[in-house]
Amino acid sequence: MTASELKTIIERNQKALRLRPSIGMGTASTKASIRSGVTCDIEDGGWKLVADESVGDGGAGLGPDPGVFGRAALGACLAMGYVQWAAVMEVPIDSLEVVVEADYNAAAMFAVDDSAPPGWGAIRYSVAISSPASEERVRELVEHADRYSPLLHDFAKPVPVTRELHITSPAKK
Repeated sequence: MTASELKTIIERNQKALRLRPSIGMGTASTKASIRSGVTCDIEDGGWKLVADESVGDGGAGLGPDPGVFGRAALGACLAMGYVQWAAVMEVPIDSLEVVVEADYNAAAMFAVDDSAPPGWGAIRYSVAISSPASEERVRELVEHADRYSPLLHDFAKPVPVTRELHITSPAKK
């Protein structure tokens, strides 16, 4: 897809959302089910993915661990956003790469150290863009894209999380 075609699509979506904001509202749903051990089958629409832990962490190594998916989600969202906004802002991009790093503490995850949270302690991302545009214009693009990145927002600012628990008993024979 060319930058011009992408710009047309984005502008069409912007127009539609301005006319009917409700078409941009919804709920996405992803299901994760244990296959065996800690191997997890993930379904979202027609997409089927597998998450697992490495053998050293009790898994079968059949797929990336959830941390890989989290970093990948952020990196892909940022990269896609830069390309989309570059098309709208008419900033040519020759190449683009986003690297996401997250600091973790396995001792907290394995309940060895209760003084630290089990999640990531910090997340950093590095963006490398090759463009014939001026450095100022590329910086303007990145600032704009970061401002409107949904996953960057979700990672940077907590969103409410709720849980429903459904417990069933095995069928009696």
